[in-house]
Amino acid sequence: MAALLIGELPHLTRVQVAERAGVPLDVAVTLWHQLGFPHHSDDDVAFTEGDVAALRLTSELVGMGIWSPESQAALVRTWARSYARLAEWQTSLLAGLVSDVGEPATALTDLAGDVLPRVEELQTYVWRRHLADAAQHLLEDEGVLTAAETQLSVCFVDIVGYTTHSRGLDGTELVAWVDGFEQDTAALVVDHGGQVIKTIGDEVLFTVADPAAAVTVAMALTARGEDADDPFPAVRAGIAHGAVVRRLGDVFGTTVNAASRLTSAARPGSVLVDAGVHEALAAHDADPGGAEAAGWRWHRVRRLPAKGFTHLEAWRVRPPRNDG
Repeated sequence: MAALLIGELPHLTRVQVAERAGVPLDVAVTLWHQLGFPHHSDDDVAFTEGDVAALRLTSELVGMGIWSPESQAALVRTWARSYARLAEWQTSLLAGLVSDVGEPATALTDLAGDVLPRVEELQTYVWRRHLADAAQHLLEDEGVLTAAETQLSVCFVDIVGYTTHSRGLDGTELVAWVDGFEQDTAALVVDHGGQVIKTIGDEVLFTVADPAAAVTVAMALTARGEDADDPFPAVRAGIAHGAVVRRLGDVFGTTVNAASRLTSAARPGSVLVDAGVHEALAAHDADPGGAEAAGWRWHRVRRLPAKGFTHLEAWRVRPPRNDG
């Protein structure tokens, strides 16, 4: 199985790999640790020519100035977390497909041989498409090229009563419920030009350049959660707009913290926004083609205790009045 998945049988020690790649052993060991690979002694035969090539490529990228030692460490750790989760999910999927057969090991090997090349090709395609999309966003936002910060709307969408509701579901039902929440939220975010940064159990964090788009998504999701006939869970949301630091697919800064605090303070089924969002959208009241054409209503929240903030201004966004 190892030979099938890796491409060849392990036949090298880590000392031999480092020597062939022309990289100091301590550098190679540090890289493997950052990738989250199991520890091996100098005598363990656990590596292949693929490890030699990967180590050599890493050294070449550092030599070209593409990676500093610090950025290499951060990027490799990000890869390790992402691919470890992906690999765990994929093997669980394969295991589920062969769980009913008489000899799981043989069936898993046969299935992996058929599936692996296709999955690998598809993953490369998905990566390149996302790379092209990210590069296009970079070119469109010239400020990103010259500054460490960029202006974004940051939104957290949080399932209300997750712990209580999840207790009444078995494992399969819980996974289906959370997957439905994540899929529907991600689809709506992408449709409005946003990007899902990460999912945190019962919460989704996304960003979008346009605060109107962030509010539109949040209002649509909370409305779905309030519909008793819709299986989408009840949610609440918090949105802040301002300077954000992007790093390795994640976002950081006071704006992110503000959005998190607003979400925690929001009532079930409601959307709270900060002054940045309110100022960007409420100023267009008189513009027939502006964001306020949606008819949103604003209610100032007078007191909002928020850890880490002396005074976090907040507004509750409400749907338009139904005059009919």
